[in-house]
Amino acid sequence: MRRFVFISFFVVFFLSACAPPSIPAALPTGTPFVEIVSPTLPSTQIAPGCMSINSIPTPSAEEESLFPPIGSEDRVRGSADAAVTFIKYSDFQCAGCAVLASTLTQLAAQFPEDVRLVYRDFPLITNLGHERAGLAAQAVQAARLQNKDWELHEILFAEQEVWGALSEEAFERWLAEQASTLEMDGAQFIADLRSDTIVERVTQSFTKGLEIGIPGTPFLLINGQIYSGPLDFDSLERITQLIVLGEKQFTSCPPTVIDSSKEYLATLRTEKGDIVIQFYPQQAPVTVNNFIFLAEEGWFDGITFHRVLQGFTAQTGDPSGTGQGNPGYFFEDEIDASLSFDRPGVVAMANVGPNTNGSQFFITYAAAPDLNGEYTIFGQVISGMDVLIELAPRDPQFGIPLPAGDLLLSVTIEER
Repeated sequence: MRRFVFISFFVVFFLSACAPPSIPAALPTGTPFVEIVSPTLPSTQIAPGCMSINSIPTPSAEEESLFPPIGSEDRVRGSADAAVTFIKYSDFQCAGCAVLASTLTQLAAQFPEDVRLVYRDFPLITNLGHERAGLAAQAVQAARLQNKDWELHEILFAEQEVWGALSEEAFERWLAEQASTLEMDGAQFIADLRSDTIVERVTQSFTKGLEIGIPGTPFLLINGQIYSGPLDFDSLERITQLIVLGEKQFTSCPPTVIDSSKEYLATLRTEKGDIVIQFYPQQAPVTVNNFIFLAEEGWFDGITFHRVLQGFTAQTGDPSGTGQGNPGYFFEDEIDASLSFDRPGVVAMANVGPNTNGSQFFITYAAAPDLNGEYTIFGQVISGMDVLIELAPRDPQFGIPLPAGDLLLSVTIEER
């Protein structure tokens, strides 16, 4: 009943720091890795009041790619079972590559079970200002023979400005010093550095990149698909979170788990205390059923209040924490004229347009009559408004770093 996440990220432009001198072959064509900010309205009805999402799925880590499969020559960090694989074509003398390397290392540390990094050398050895790129790549390949390649990889990017200004002889001495610092066998390292095998391996990496048509460095693939969007940490973190969410999503609408003739309460346990909600199963049976189904599946456990606008609303329900996640389906609005946003503590479904309810919901801080008729109201806070007021303000906007939000730790359902 699970599906891969449908994510939404505009393809903006590819920030290429350096380009090869010529591209003898066209870049492979295919569907680029794209996020869709407003999901396509579903066209296939699965059950009364609920429809599956009709959209292009995010490629999984096992999906076929137009690029060479990961092989023994690739340098890999992370599990083959990771949900997200980043393949980076890179040059050690490329400034943008150094920034992206740091970003990817940070992502791998934040998502140790979910992110795999694959590095492919594309040293622009014929480009002005990249005269040491080939030797730097050879050094990492030599360090790989002593299981120190990732350590030297990070040093080279961190000290790029230092060694980039050195002569070839001085750079080789500098590399020998790094090998000593990393407790490598220095003599063996220098011998491997200039060996025919490693020189040929790096040369072939450059040649293969040209044959494929890599337009410049850094060049990034996500799960084997071309990624041409922003390369900053927040953007790549958002994509990672949404792909990981795919492992939790559903392929069909919820079964019926409630009796609309009964009363239901939900206790939201947060970092700041408990919030208790009483539901309206008669006025919004599909919505209440959806919430209780997701709660019992653990969908809400450990997620963030990703949007908190003090005096207006606090919003949660997206395990990705991005504000773009959904449970893999949408269901219809249930607008009841007897319910309105006339007080604090009104609980309603968030949406991106009519009949696009999923898992995200919000709670009002005050009366909000402008929302009447636009959002499905399905409950009311009966205790814990003081807790809601203590939630950390958070206004997610694209491209702007955000502070950590408060967590919704768990949801407990009581039937009466």
